[in-house]
Amino acid sequence: MKRASYQATRARRVTVWVLVAAVVVAGIVLSLPTLVTVSVNHQEQHALKAMTEQFPVTVDPRRKVIAESALVNTYLESSDSPLQAAVGNVANLASALVTWLAVTISDSSWYQAVASVAFDDGRLVSITPGMRREQVALVFGNALAWSTKQKKEFLNASSSVPLIEGAFAPGTYSVTPDTTPSAARTLINNRFATDVLDHYGTTTAETVPLADALTVASLIEREASGPDDMRFISGVIWNRLFANMRLQIDATLQYAKANTSATRSWWPGVVPADRFRASAYNTYLHAGLPPTPIASPSVAAVLAALNPRSTTCLFYFHDADKQFHCSDTYAEHVALLKKYFGRGK
Repeated sequence: MKRASYQATRARRVTVWVLVAAVVVAGIVLSLPTLVTVSVNHQEQHALKAMTEQFPVTVDPRRKVIAESALVNTYLESSDSPLQAAVGNVANLASALVTWLAVTISDSSWYQAVASVAFDDGRLVSITPGMRREQVALVFGNALAWSTKQKKEFLNASSSVPLIEGAFAPGTYSVTPDTTPSAARTLINNRFATDVLDHYGTTTAETVPLADALTVASLIEREASGPDDMRFISGVIWNRLFANMRLQIDATLQYAKANTSATRSWWPGVVPADRFRASAYNTYLHAGLPPTPIASPSVAAVLAALNPRSTTCLFYFHDADKQFHCSDTYAEHVALLKKYFGRGK
């Protein structure tokens, strides 16, 4: 029995190290240059470099305009941009692999038993884009065996920005079993500062306040099927805001629904009756943005929020194959829904 137990433990250790090796290999691939090349002059190169240091912004809520920039588009479609609009390149595939591996490792039932040996008494905790605050607390709490009180302490710890949602920076965190809720929150704050705050310049903040950008980005994160449609969804959201239309985004209904004690999911399915739910987050009832972000967005979603595609669309949906469709009018929207789903909405 002891030998069988030893062999099982050894097999688990090997599995962990195989996964770690895969992460390392994927990281190396991520560091390789992609095949996306752009021909620009010296002045444009300087401008592109500046965009890697400070987020560009091409939407102006005060004037209600989206002024797409060819240079910004070049940046957002290049390998230097977190948006990675060139979805088919190797780096994106490697990035997806890294995320999958990190989540697999941290969520595995056997991980906690062997992590102390394989990772020198450490843990990997992964926050994926689109998680709401309670989900983040649950992931950290499960990895570190926190009590309910400690999870609340984590959620109530000081934040980088005065928002209850939107600033739990996605990524994989290395922690030890004695990591306190306050220390874990500090790790998150530091990453959020590095990923977002350090790139959110004064000009950008004056054009789009950070809270608004994070709120729009959180909607995009929950609604998009991938990086390639983020900016189009952003364009529709801003168009509706400019036209004083209600956003009517189902993800906000999910957030409101999960705020009730009866929920069994952080992102429950939506039914027609939910559109009448009494909540400040119900964008079917209330105009404008919800009071706060509904989740923590990726940097890609933040860039999309600040740099929407210039479109005349006011409605959109994804078909069964997750392909994005948008329309200028409700009649066109219903016609497309009937074409792809055999019904209107």
